[in-house]
Amino acid sequence: MKKLFIILLALVAMQLNAQNLTHYKQIVKELSSAKYQGRGYAKDGANKAGKYLKKEFEKAGVDEVICQPFTIDINTFPGKMKMWADGKKLTPGVDFSMREYSPGVHGEFPVYHVDTLNFDPEKMFADLAKPEYANCFVVCEFWFSYRHHEAFGRLQKPGECPNAGIINTWTSPIKFYKAYGHRVVEKPIIWTTPESIEGVKSIRVDIDNKFLKDYELFNVIAKVEGRKHDSCYVFTAHYDHLGNLGRKVYYAGANDNASGTATIVTLAEYYAKNRPEYDMYFIAFSGEDANLRGSEFYAKSPIVPLEQIKYLFNIDMIGDNNPVQYCEVSDEGMRGFALFEQINDKQHYFKSLNRGELAGNSDHYPFATRHVPCIFLENQEGDAFPYYHTIFDTYKNAVFDSYEPVFRLVRDFVERY
Repeated sequence: MKKLFIILLALVAMQLNAQNLTHYKQIVKELSSAKYQGRGYAKDGANKAGKYLKKEFEKAGVDEVICQPFTIDINTFPGKMKMWADGKKLTPGVDFSMREYSPGVHGEFPVYHVDTLNFDPEKMFADLAKPEYANCFVVCEFWFSYRHHEAFGRLQKPGECPNAGIINTWTSPIKFYKAYGHRVVEKPIIWTTPESIEGVKSIRVDIDNKFLKDYELFNVIAKVEGRKHDSCYVFTAHYDHLGNLGRKVYYAGANDNASGTATIVTLAEYYAKNRPEYDMYFIAFSGEDANLRGSEFYAKSPIVPLEQIKYLFNIDMIGDNNPVQYCEVSDEGMRGFALFEQINDKQHYFKSLNRGELAGNSDHYPFATRHVPCIFLENQEGDAFPYYHTIFDTYKNAVFDSYEPVFRLVRDFVERY
């Protein structure tokens, strides 16, 4: 009986110290389901997901959960989303998508294909002045137009050129963004795959947009009290995603970022069972895909002073399987990064840690610019990464290899830092 009791105690201890992969998968599956319509803004998917996360944190046994409201202006596409190329119907999210700041557009239009091999801006504008190209859509590969932004910028300005809009081509799978959707420009901009528009002479479109002014969102903040309250650790992930592209298509966002959100919920569950030395805050941000709006709002209005943060971990897109873990570290976080490398070298959680240049690409950035010690963890270039910001980032295509090593790396760091 004594041996049995010892074994049971050991099993309980192992459970308390283990990450919860089953719960993690459940959360990823839930957040990427049709119920939340891509956790966007037009159909209130983000706020529905936030309410679900509040309940999940409460079930995890944390000491407190609060919701921090803020507002954004954001352009959305919840209505009609139809396009035909020379009479062939294209599929939204597969053959085409919209630039986030595009207005809606309706009608039939001629198409002008830019000669990128013999590009001459003046010839292009002379061609566009011809009657046959009046009110046309100009087609060009995205990166080519980016490199010649001065000329192509004129195509977007009212009065500069008589074109109706622009079509940028992007190789499949076609992507969708929201970062600069806080405004609507004058002329529509459509993204298509090259094969969808190659040789096409005319298009017909029936596309609606809806601009949301002062749309209400909220960050979900959970707290686990430690034995000391003068400092704290912060774990962050964004739970919003791209939402809808028309009435039927939505972006599930299993990897981006149901994977990171599920991780911080299970970390909260772990620390609620294993009382930490310092206070722990778990912040699920909204508005990240709208240009880091939730994390920027929090950084300006923190519930505890930023200087009390010992270290911040931002976990984004870890639903993948690259054995090399990508990360970004703030200047103040570099002392901690040396410890991350020591732990990883000893435990072999990842083949290596690939530290990239600090950039404004996720929710760590508003903290890094305010001198908070922080690290951004993202698993890039694995099997799931090509589906980033596409309709194929689904639970079916999610990969779960990185969850346990990320969880353990973060846990070990907190124990030793």
